[in-house]
Amino acid sequence: MGNIFLMTAIVDRRDVNKYSDLFEENELHVMFLSLGYGTAANDILDYLGLESTEKAVIFSVLEDSSWITIKKQLEKKLKIDAPGGGIAFIIPLSSIGGRKTLNYLLEHQEFQKEEESTLKETSHDLIVVIAQQGYTEMIMNAARSAGAYGGTVIHAKGTGTEAAEKFLGVTLATEKEIIYIVTKTEQKNPIMKAIMEHAGLDTKAKAIAFSLPVTDTAGLRLIED
Repeated sequence: MGNIFLMTAIVDRRDVNKYSDLFEENELHVMFLSLGYGTAANDILDYLGLESTEKAVIFSVLEDSSWITIKKQLEKKLKIDAPGGGIAFIIPLSSIGGRKTLNYLLEHQEFQKEEESTLKETSHDLIVVIAQQGYTEMIMNAARSAGAYGGTVIHAKGTGTEAAEKFLGVTLATEKEIIYIVTKTEQKNPIMKAIMEHAGLDTKAKAIAFSLPVTDTAGLRLIED
């Protein structure tokens, strides 16, 4: 892929509407929200000016010019770099499961396909599958048929159903399951293909998939050997 990234913002739950509104204002409509907890000790929280460990995690896909604009506004309008403000970061995508998925995730954002991600020499990838709630087994059965070992499921709420109707011609529920699958890079494309064929947009799962490069791993040697 060219310059497309997964943006992750981790913020205080009380501020999640401020951040989602900012993203919406910048026409970043397709987002996935999940809940989390921070693990910092109380003395660290006091030092950073934080009062709560309850977090909201916001995921979205964007291209680099959109990130430059949003980063400036996060710093200027929401003071994300101030103590207790939160954190946002981006990770380059290595592939996306089909043109419809690309159009849905980027919506209005202009994108010109360039070379593959600069992290070409990685030996593993993280496949991220976002689907309707309740279809994890369908997705994992498809993934295992192409060589995947297992996955991890996160529950989330999705936005951007209007974009789904426009680009995909389907109606998507807001309740989502996000599945993480770590795999060898050479197995990535067969696994993604199997997922899109057996649990993709033409099925009840309505799954979309993309992948992120993984620079190193621990804990996979015995499984892969």
